[in-house]
Amino acid sequence: MTVSRSALFAILPPVWPEDVREEIRTELTTRNRQLVVLDDDPTGTQTVHDVAVVTRWDRTTLREEFARRENGFFILTNSRSLEPAAARALNLELAANVRAAAAAEECEFTFVSRSDSTLRGHFPLETDALSEAGGPFDATVIAPYFEAGGRYTIGDVHYVAEGDALTPAAETPFARDRVFGYANSNLRAWVEEKTGGRVKRAQVRSLSIELIRRGGPHAVMEKLLAVPRGGYVVVNAAAPRDMEVVALATLLGVAAGRRFLFRTAAQFVSARLGIAPRPCLERSAFRATRGNTGGLIVAGSYVPKTTEQLVALRSGCTLTVIELDVAALLDPARAPVLVAQAITGMNEAIAAGHDTLVSTSRTLITGETSATSLAIGETVSRALVEIVQGLASRPRYVLAKGGITSSDIATRALGVRRAMVRGQLLPGVPVWQLGPETRFPGVDYIVFPGNVGDRMALQQAVSQLQTRPVGDAERR
Repeated sequence: MTVSRSALFAILPPVWPEDVREEIRTELTTRNRQLVVLDDDPTGTQTVHDVAVVTRWDRTTLREEFARRENGFFILTNSRSLEPAAARALNLELAANVRAAAAAEECEFTFVSRSDSTLRGHFPLETDALSEAGGPFDATVIAPYFEAGGRYTIGDVHYVAEGDALTPAAETPFARDRVFGYANSNLRAWVEEKTGGRVKRAQVRSLSIELIRRGGPHAVMEKLLAVPRGGYVVVNAAAPRDMEVVALATLLGVAAGRRFLFRTAAQFVSARLGIAPRPCLERSAFRATRGNTGGLIVAGSYVPKTTEQLVALRSGCTLTVIELDVAALLDPARAPVLVAQAITGMNEAIAAGHDTLVSTSRTLITGETSATSLAIGETVSRALVEIVQGLASRPRYVLAKGGITSSDIATRALGVRRAMVRGQLLPGVPVWQLGPETRFPGVDYIVFPGNVGDRMALQQAVSQLQTRPVGDAERR
């Protein structure tokens, strides 16, 4: 069922000819209208730069962010790793705190529930909770388009690109996720599926690429204003300009008195903030944090792309490799010994100046239910956190592979409360600068999503961070 990306794109109308980002920024600044991005793992920062990420959502923290009078900020919730009841409770608490903090600082705000561009996550649970505690909203806008990841929505069908081939999302391994699987690639049908029929496919409105590219922001706004109160809208997009046109249209709709809730991938965030793309960070941008110690790479993601990337990394970069047997980590009698051995090996290697990979074994172990699968993931993540907590010396950099892994390492192992996104190492691979409250202030923290990049992307990233040339791998 794959289609040719080049052939499909060739029959689409040309993108809207006007750059609308300046108008977006004007709308934001003149009204002190801030975007609050609730990120269910840290990969939502993969299209932005010079934006803050906070990992706490108490009212004092939120008031401090609103008081900065920036256009927006991220709140890292890591809710994708939680069971449904916990994810719902988190979103209810967060929405109430945001409302109170924004009122105290006299700010307007808009929620983005940022989730996976391949449609995995707690939907509609999270948007339902936000509507309950932070609503009502005139419409929920669904926009999973993400350029750097090759995620496109055309004719309401969401696609995942691999080279020139576009595969409907429901026919990819992402749709077979044990916790968040789904059967429909058409987003209108996907909404019906995920809501258990509460919202029928015929009730879901659509912003077509033809409307976006031929009608522009005002035509899109008129379509949004016509959505029945509480309805759902899916966004078609195949280029960044498409998302920018929709972003401006939603701002115009807000100026007309509407409130929208957004469930999106990362691309919408940069569009809604009017952020112009910036070239990826060059090798020279990391020299300031280099020293005599090695860097640390932690890999916990199990998507097939990550496994392919790890094979290429291990064969192409000079590394000390510590592989953790997941079956042993799940055995309470064996896990402490394995963790202790990993900490010792990691510290010896990093102190000696060797870049070090700490990776889980590649055989995926799942439970009989989604809850037991989440519990297994939590046990493995807890072991990775304990290992990184055991770092005895300041690493030259830390790179975490996988969304949940990178969240847990950031918050539980390194103590991140607030970080700044410097930019991207590769397209879709954000670099955070760790704050003064962390164990290693100023160190670059690279959030490498599990499903981003081609087979060689991880090797390319690590090669750029290394001080030594690429060569034969060294293993422990």
